[in-house]
Amino acid sequence: MKNSKLFWLLGLVLVLSIFLAACGGGEETDGGTETPDSSETDTSNTDEGGDDAASTEGGEPDAEQVLNLVEGAEIPSMDSAIAEDSVAFNILNNVNEGLFRLNEENVAEPALAEGEPEVSEDGLTYTFKLRDANWSDGTPITAQDFEFAWKRALDPEVGSPYGPYMMAGTIKGATEVSEGGDPSELGVVAEDEKTLVVTLERPTPYFMSLMAFGTFYPQNEAFVTDKGDDYASNSDNLLYNGPFMLTNWDGTGLTWTMEKNPEYWDAETVQLETINVDVVKETSTALNLYQSGEKDRAGLSGEFAMQYADDPEVVKELEPTLFYLKFNQERNGEETPLANVNIRKAISMAFNKQDLVDVVLANGSLPANYLVPTEFTFSEDGEDFREINGDLTGFDAAQAQEFWATGLEEIGETEVTLELLGGDSELAGKMDAYLKEQLETNLEGLTVNLKAVPFNVRLELDEAQDYDIQNAGWGPDYQDPMTFVDLFVTGASHNLMSYSNEEFDSLVEQAKGELAQDPAARWEAMAEAERILIEEDAAIAPIYQRATMALQKPYVQNIISHPFGGDYSYKWAYISGKE
Repeated sequence: MKNSKLFWLLGLVLVLSIFLAACGGGEETDGGTETPDSSETDTSNTDEGGDDAASTEGGEPDAEQVLNLVEGAEIPSMDSAIAEDSVAFNILNNVNEGLFRLNEENVAEPALAEGEPEVSEDGLTYTFKLRDANWSDGTPITAQDFEFAWKRALDPEVGSPYGPYMMAGTIKGATEVSEGGDPSELGVVAEDEKTLVVTLERPTPYFMSLMAFGTFYPQNEAFVTDKGDDYASNSDNLLYNGPFMLTNWDGTGLTWTMEKNPEYWDAETVQLETINVDVVKETSTALNLYQSGEKDRAGLSGEFAMQYADDPEVVKELEPTLFYLKFNQERNGEETPLANVNIRKAISMAFNKQDLVDVVLANGSLPANYLVPTEFTFSEDGEDFREINGDLTGFDAAQAQEFWATGLEEIGETEVTLELLGGDSELAGKMDAYLKEQLETNLEGLTVNLKAVPFNVRLELDEAQDYDIQNAGWGPDYQDPMTFVDLFVTGASHNLMSYSNEEFDSLVEQAKGELAQDPAARWEAMAEAERILIEEDAAIAPIYQRATMALQKPYVQNIISHPFGGDYSYKWAYISGKE
C-alpha cells in the first residue's frame, strides 16, 4: 500500500470515529461505480509516493501544458444525474465540482462550499455556505443549483440510476420523492443564493465524502430547461464549474478535449491548458501511440505487461475495484438455469483465477475470492476488513463438477447453453475467451456463447436485465464495506439479477441501523452478509481485484488517483522536464 493512501485511510478512520461520537451513530447509503471490463487503456493515474512511481511531483511547469491520454471506453453520459459509470464520473470530476472535492491526500475538503458546514447537535441538519463561483458562461453558482440538481436526480421521469441509490435512506424524503412524491418534501432547501440546508433521514458519518461525488454536483436550472432533450447531448450543451471544460465531444465519439476553465474559482492552481483524450481499445495501438510520442500514457496487460514490467517508466497501483460474474436468475420473465444454486456454485468454482491474473492480465491484479477488496477499508485497530472472512471461494474443478452434476439433475437437463455478456475491448475479449474455455472444459454439457458489446450497451442490457452471465466491475463511492455489500439487497437498483435473500437483507439493514454505533458488530454483520452472498448463495462469482500497470512519460507530474468517485484529478497536474 502506498504511504499516501495509508495516511488517508488512517485519517479517514479517525474522521469517521469523530462523526460517530458527535452524531450518535447512523449509517450508509448505497454506493459504487460501474466499471468497464478492462483497464488496458486506462487514463492516467500515478502511484504517488510509492516505489514504482514514475510521476511523483517534481520540478516546475516548464513546457507546453498539454496532456495526451487514452481512455478505454466511450462516455455513456455527461449528465451528472444520469451518469453511473467510471468513465463519466472521471470526466465529471475534472470538468465539474460539488460542495466538496477529494484533495491530493484523498480527503474531502470544501470546494464550492466556502468551508465546513454547520452541523446540528443531532447530526441531522447540515448548513452549507457557498463561496463566490461561476459557471463556465459566467453565471453565478447558487444554492438553488444544488436543490434543483438533487431533486432532478430523484425525479422518476429523469430515471437517474444513482439519485435514488445514493440519497434514499440518507436525505430526508428522498425515498418518497424517488417514488413520485412531492419534491418540496425533500430535505434540501436553498434558503438564499448562498445557503443550502440539508436534512438527513439518519446521521451518516461519511456524509462529507458523499458531497464530493458526481451525483451531488449542481446543475443550472435555466440552462437545463432551455436545452431540454438536448441537455448533455454534446459538449456544447453543458455548463462547467470545475478546473476544465469539455470540448470537441459530439456525444458518442471516440475523442474529446478538456480545456482549462477560466471561470473556475481556483483557476490559478490549474497548470494544464489542454487534455486531449482518444478512446483506444487495443493495448498494442495504445502502446504504439505512446512510443511514437503521441500519447503520454499507455495501459499494459498480458504479454505487454510482462514485456515492460521492469521498464523505468512503468507505474503500478492496486485499486479497490472488483470484477465478478453476475448470475442473472430471471431473463425476459423466465427463470434461467442460474436460478439453481448448484449451477451457480459450479460455475463460480470452475475457472482458474490465478492463471487469469498471471497470464491474461499480468498487471499485478489479484485473484479475488471475495466481494470487498483487500487494502480498502480498515478498523480503528488497523485490521483490514478482508481479514474477517479471508477467501470465500476459489478454483476447484472437482468440486465444481459435483455441483454441476447435482444442478443438472435438479433442473432436469443434461446440457445448458448460457450467454456471457462482456466488453468489446481487446483485453475483455481475451478474458472472456479464457473464461469460456475454462467453463466448457471443466463443466461437461455447458456451452458458453460470448457477447461482446461497447460499455454503454452493456449498461443498457444490464438495466434491462437482458443477459445470462455478465462480466461486471464495481468501484467504491466511499470508504466502507457497505459500498459493495448493499449492492445485492433485494430490489436494489444495481442488483438487476433477481437475487434475493431475507437473511442477507436483514444483516445489511442491521449494519445500517441498530449496529451503527457498534463498529465490531457492524463489521461482523457485513462480513456474514458477504459470506452468504459468495459462499452460501454463489449469487456472483468474484474474478479479480484490479491493479493497473502503465507506461507513463516522466515529464507528467502530479496526477492524483482517487480510491472512489472520479478515478483521477488533473487539477494539480503539470508538465515538467519535457524536451
